[in-house]
Amino acid sequence: MVVNCAMSMESLNRTSDVVQTPPQIGDTPVRVNVDVLKQRIIDQKKKDKFKRNIIVSSVCVSIGVLTILSS
Repeated sequence: MVVNCAMSMESLNRTSDVVQTPPQIGDTPVRVNVDVLKQRIIDQKKKDKFKRNIIVSSVCVSIGVLTILSS
């Protein structure tokens, strides 16, 4: 029973040592350029479209090759 009490006190002491710093009130937020974010979205959509086209093309080519080989 004594060991459990000591261990619980150790865990309480350990958690009480953690100090969180509050956010600074005087700090100005970092500004974000919306045009850069829009360009990143456009680039990502282009990459996704390219990947999708490659997958569809490879499926069509493989179906065509299987059709030619089976006849």
